[in-house]
Amino acid sequence: MPLAASASAASPYARLGLRPVLNFAGPITTVGASKMLPEIQTVMAEAAREFAVLEEVKDAVGARIARMCGTEAALVSSGCAGAIAIGTYGCLTGNDPAKIRQLPDLTGMKTEVVIQKVHRNGYDHAVRSAGVRIVDVDSVEQMANALGPNTAMIYFLGGQRGDYGMETPVSIEETVRIAKRAGVPVLVDAANRMPPWSNIPALAALGVDLMAFSGGKHIRGPQSSGVLAGRRDLIDAAWLNSSPHSDSNGRGMKVNKEEMIGLLYALERYSKLDFAALDKEYERASAFLMDACAKLGLKPEKAPFDRARRIHRVFVSWDEAAKKVTTAKAVEALMNGEPRIAVSRNPSGQGLEFVVMMNDAGDEKVLARRMKEIFG
Repeated sequence: MPLAASASAASPYARLGLRPVLNFAGPITTVGASKMLPEIQTVMAEAAREFAVLEEVKDAVGARIARMCGTEAALVSSGCAGAIAIGTYGCLTGNDPAKIRQLPDLTGMKTEVVIQKVHRNGYDHAVRSAGVRIVDVDSVEQMANALGPNTAMIYFLGGQRGDYGMETPVSIEETVRIAKRAGVPVLVDAANRMPPWSNIPALAALGVDLMAFSGGKHIRGPQSSGVLAGRRDLIDAAWLNSSPHSDSNGRGMKVNKEEMIGLLYALERYSKLDFAALDKEYERASAFLMDACAKLGLKPEKAPFDRARRIHRVFVSWDEAAKKVTTAKAVEALMNGEPRIAVSRNPSGQGLEFVVMMNDAGDEKVLARRMKEIFG
């Protein structure tokens, strides 16, 4: 075969000298988080071939997403972190052009965001990008007392990994009640609330003011997209604080027309999925991996589900001295073999974690074969 023909037949990664990975690490950004569906790629390509008025696309797409979410309005953002950032900006500025231009200088504006201590995480940097001071609380009384004239917002981390011992002193229901009495908006980081989709409209029904989630990952839309949904006035303010508005703190968080269209189609598909059937398939693949690992003399166990969603995780541990394989060596061998397989470490520090989610049929057999090569 001529060299040119061979090169054209190769994948874009192969042409760069790269090898893609089989993903059992879960929907994490470092390995691309998800594989966009072919039908979403097609509709995005169609949308990219024509010009359109961005604000009109934003309004039409947002209206349909809002109906699915059960909120007054919605906005496509640059990922979940982008949604959290512009949502925070909107809570600070409203639709005041002078305040929007002034961010992150908060002179004459509210300056505080209240967060429960157990909800602090790397992604709350999106909140801090507004220049606010974070007020940590860890009880109902502390939260109520922390809300005052300087409070712009409460940030709430939804879908926590409760199976690792992180408990929430103030529930979302109690947080909303406290916030309503004080007239302070609540923004929920709902990135970890899916699957299933029903968790999103259920969250809206609780009366939260804003919620943010990714458009990639399990939804399988554009990985660089997200959603901010909630009160119309706050969504309008967030829009003014984002691209294409050149004099805003969120100007760099650009979302183009084809990404808006792609996410809409992905969400419409996702909201209609048979999540019970998906869950059954994930359970089957997990059981297969547990059986395969047990036959190798390893110790597999099923991780408990998160409180808010059903993600199937298999923890695999072993006697490293007896097997002469360390956790680090196993992770490296899986990533460097053929095919490359991305996995995570067991949260305990020893052993592996397999996240069974969005894998193609038969991927679990490939992982089992690779584990046999390492431990057999």
